[in-house]
Amino acid sequence: RGLLEDRDDPDSLIKKVYVSDIPALVKQGIISGGMIPKIECCKDAIRRGVKKAVIIDGRVSHSILIELLSDEGSGTMFV
Repeated sequence: RGLLEDRDDPDSLIKKVYVSDIPALVKQGIISGGMIPKIECCKDAIRRGVKKAVIIDGRVSHSILIELLSDEGSGTMFV
């Protein structure tokens, strides 16, 4: 779905993360394992000029459209 505050609780989705918050989230263990390379890519994109990057769940039908065309989005946005 995106970055979860508690990986065992699908309702704990973190909707927005600032790149400056990433080290603290790694230290807290919120970002771990396979999420680290995904988030590093988002961080690199932001630092190279992309305005925002989003991690979404590709298993959800139409997840890209939901992210693009809704106000609330469906994943975690990195800015």
